[in-house]
Formats: sequence, structure tokens, C-alpha cells
Amino acid sequence: MWQAQVFTLYPETFPGPLSKGLYGKALEKKKWNLKVVNIRDSAEDKHKTVDDAPFGGGAGMLLKADILAKSIDNNLKDESRIFYLSPKGKKFDQKFAKELAKEKSINLICGNFEGIDERILSTRNIEEISIGDFILSGGESAAFVIIDSILRLIPGVLGNCLSKEDESFENGLLEYPQYTKPQIWEKKAVPDVLLSGDHAKIKDWRLSQSEAITRVRRPDLWEKYKKN
Repeated sequence: MWQAQVFTLYPETFPGPLSKGLYGKALEKKKWNLKVVNIRDSAEDKHKTVDDAPFGGGAGMLLKADILAKSIDNNLKDESRIFYLSPKGKKFDQKFAKELAKEKSINLICGNFEGIDERILSTRNIEEISIGDFILSGGESAAFVIIDSILRLIPGVLGNCLSKEDESFENGLLEYPQYTKPQIWEKKAVPDVLLSGDHAKIKDWRLSQSEAITRVRRPDLWEKYKKN
């Protein structure tokens, strides 16, 4: 059973949306597991202090290395990979999601404040991971994104295992346009090829649409696709 362990200062945030829909049902059926660790539980003073000012000055506060290390050491029972959610990290993408879906478990550290003491990264073999070139107020939102993208790849979580195969990024392209009833809506009709019943033509049309959309909207992906 695949497991995500999340280290956070706001444990009440989880499971949040992951408890709804297919993910929630799969969680109840033990197709995957979520463990949430309150970092503040490892603080020993009466105020449960977890942060302090950075040496050298500067704005904001840093999560203390000793507190986070204690939290990790008390809750990490195996050699599973640990990730700190950070804008400085390796960019998370579909390829990365597939890689992590093959792991038995992963650990995600949600940063807050200005960041964390740099020393914890090397002493606990923590990898940094980023979901994009923007700043969030905390790592909890990023943790949801990462777990969500991985769960879709875990056997037994999604109802239709074929539903994800043609989606954006699965084959290096953005997804083709989709249509449903009514056949004509506000004078706009569904493309004839989708009503033809000719599966080969439909497949070719969808591929051509994906290629055209990717070429215009994501030239970076298009260049990678052409090289493969």
C-alpha cells in the first residue's frame, strides 16, 4: 500500500480534499495511506517554539533544524525518500510523479515562515522539490498537488485505469478537446469525426489536435516531443 507521510505545522489541513471523491473512497478501502505529523509536537518548551531568526539578519523566521530533525527521527521508520517543498527544488512534473508512484512511501515536509535551517537538508538526506516558479505561503498546498498527481497512478485508486492514458503530459502532449451531449449547443456542433464511429480516424484526429495545441501553447513540450 502506497503511503504519504506529511510533516506540517498545520495537521488539521489534512486530508482535506484528499478525503473526497475517488481518493477518499480509496483511502477508506486502504488502497493508499496518509500519515500526518505535527512538527510542533517535537518542540520541548512550553510555548512549543519551532522557529527562530536567521543568523546574519533578514526578514522572516526559519524552522529550527533540531526541532525538524527530532520530528523526522521519531516518525521515519524506513529508508523512504524525504522531500522538502521549496521553490529552490527540482521541478515536479508527470515524469517525477510516475517515479514517486513506484515508491512504497514518500515523506513531504511543508515549509512555512522564511524557510528551514539549511543544515537539516544534508544531515537527513532531504531532497528539495518545487511545483513551479511561484511562491506559496506554505508547503501544504504543494503537498496536495504532489499527492494528488501520484494517487492517480496508484493501481486501484482511479475507477477507470484507461481514463488517464490520454490526458495532458501522459504522452508528452497536451490533451485533445473533449465533447459531450448535447450534440449541438449554442449553434456549435461536435466535430463530425467524433460521431463517425471510426476509431482509427478518431485516434488520428485526437493526436493531431494534441499536437496542434501543444505546438502553440507549450513550445517547450513540443520541442521535447519532436525529439522522442
